[in-house]
Amino acid sequence: MVNLNDIIINWIESHQQVCFYKKYFGIECPGCGMQRAFIELLKGNFVESLVLFPALIPTIFLILYLIVHLIFKFRNGANILIILFIINTTIVVLSYIYKLFLI
Repeated sequence: MVNLNDIIINWIESHQQVCFYKKYFGIECPGCGMQRAFIELLKGNFVESLVLFPALIPTIFLILYLIVHLIFKFRNGANILIILFIINTTIVVLSYIYKLFLI
């Protein structure tokens, strides 16, 4: 019997997009690794997902919180979203700098 999760993961793996920056400029963009990290997260490999793209889990949390805030309109929801966005952006920038200069 075929597992539905395996079908979804195989479909996503076979439909990955090539990074424009990496293809044409030879350097990774700040979002490089997000697709591979998402696939690893779906497979249950949380550590590998964090290594590939540390901001994936905070990004997913940010998007889910945004959706819930749009539905329920929390009193301080906009401020919390700003804080989450700043944290997420900081993680993306720091991991990008790390990839560029230390790896």
